[in-house]
Amino acid sequence: MKVIIVGGVAGGASCAARLRRLDERAEILMVERGPYVSYANCGLPYHVGGSIAEESSLLVATEQMFKGVFAVDCRTNCEAIGISAKEKTVQLKNHTTGAVTIEHYDKLVLSPGAAPIRPALPGIDLPGIFSVRTVPDARNIRQWLDRSAAKRAVVVGGGFIGLEMVENLVHRGLDVTLIEKLPQVMPPLDPEMARLVEGYLIKHNVKLELNDGVAGFQHTSNGSLEVLTSSGKRHPADIVILAIGVRPETGLAKLAGIEIGARGGIRVDEQMRTSNPDIFAVGDAVEVKDFVTGQWTLIPLAGPANRQGRIVADVIAGRNSRYRGTQGTSICQLFEGVISQTGVSEKTLIQLGDQDFEKIYLYPNSHAGYYPGAKTLAIKVLFRRSDGRLLGAQVLGEDGVAKRIDSFAMAIQMGCTVYDLEESELSYAPPFGSAKDPVNFAGMVAANVLRGDMPIQHWNSLGEGLLVDVRNPAEFEEESVPGAINIPLPQLRTRLGELPRDREVLVFCRSAQRSYYATRILLQNGFKAKNISGAMLSRAMCCPVESK
Repeated sequence: MKVIIVGGVAGGASCAARLRRLDERAEILMVERGPYVSYANCGLPYHVGGSIAEESSLLVATEQMFKGVFAVDCRTNCEAIGISAKEKTVQLKNHTTGAVTIEHYDKLVLSPGAAPIRPALPGIDLPGIFSVRTVPDARNIRQWLDRSAAKRAVVVGGGFIGLEMVENLVHRGLDVTLIEKLPQVMPPLDPEMARLVEGYLIKHNVKLELNDGVAGFQHTSNGSLEVLTSSGKRHPADIVILAIGVRPETGLAKLAGIEIGARGGIRVDEQMRTSNPDIFAVGDAVEVKDFVTGQWTLIPLAGPANRQGRIVADVIAGRNSRYRGTQGTSICQLFEGVISQTGVSEKTLIQLGDQDFEKIYLYPNSHAGYYPGAKTLAIKVLFRRSDGRLLGAQVLGEDGVAKRIDSFAMAIQMGCTVYDLEESELSYAPPFGSAKDPVNFAGMVAANVLRGDMPIQHWNSLGEGLLVDVRNPAEFEEESVPGAINIPLPQLRTRLGELPRDREVLVFCRSAQRSYYATRILLQNGFKAKNISGAMLSRAMCCPVESK
């Protein structure tokens, strides 16, 4: 059996290595149009910033390694330029020699990746405007920065790559402007959580321009660049980084007559097989099912691409492996902060018309408060009202973020409910967590909501209830909510007569813990009480203008 794999990096390279481990007799040919067969493109921004000093550190596996260790016919600088599904052939061009050859296959694996989006804007091809996708891209950016002594940078796009490039350019001493067409950075997050991200940018003197798209680029009279936006603004720059997003590379799939999905990616089944039974596809170019919603989606992440490559190898070798779907688990460092999410967001559920969900906000310590260095985590959890099934989580903070998002991700993958989170046995020692870990805590809060022990309300839907602030008078004096009355928690039992029994009482404090205690007191005394989820901390996110 002869297997041709088009494209290396995460998907194609993992497929080649796995297939060889499963089948010593298969003839495997892997071609990569670039100079490196497998490299860590997620590390490119950190190489630009200097955290990864040596370019060689980005090279995961070499052409020589695949040939020597795995007996794979690995060809770099070799591009697939044509496919005949009928003849089961691939036309290859060697970019070093210019030679074009034709290879026959029994099974074909497409791992073409996705190309950075470069819209046809005026001046987009001017020197000093870069995308960040390959090792040569990072090399060119570093050389430009060193050669031009750049002081001002404009980054276009506030997703993962955009934010990582912002951080690394700031570390290099540049003044950075971030332009984002959407009203928030980090699109996978819900807007109120994204505001915490924006706070880190502002703290580090990044000029943030939201709700404004790029209209073009031009040279100024002194030879530097100028970025023009839709609102008419002009941003001077010595270097511009385009991080607008990526588009699936589907040219080869179209040549082969393979089905392209509605979202523009190669449509595959659970075994990563395309509409042609002898052609598979993996990685950033494919459409897969969202694990939570079941909807077709495009999620260009290295982890899913690696797993997809392994699954294709299994299937070709005769094993019944299947891809469960992608839930978009991701994490990103931004200065001292860490941003993470998994599963579905609230805005996505709303877009789908899903009404069977609830959300909670909580702000626990990253580890035991009595152990030095504990930091506050901001956590949002989404779950089914009907059965408590966990749908999504977003965790932001400066310590212990990865541990929590991975716990939520595994829980979603296993179909867990918030009741399962209550009972999860997680590791505990004072430097790492608490006896009631934030993940347990999230499950307890959500379960309290579903059991009716803690009815909740959200700031964006308060209605006509009476607002009762149970913080201490000093806290109330420093910051208060218009229309709220202050009854400190220790006084609540003796002042119940001041509260109406024919009107909903909406209770809040700083983080919703004291107001939970207050809610229990009120409910057991016959009041219609609800706790405002996240209390003043979530208000600062959900109602930023009002909270100033």
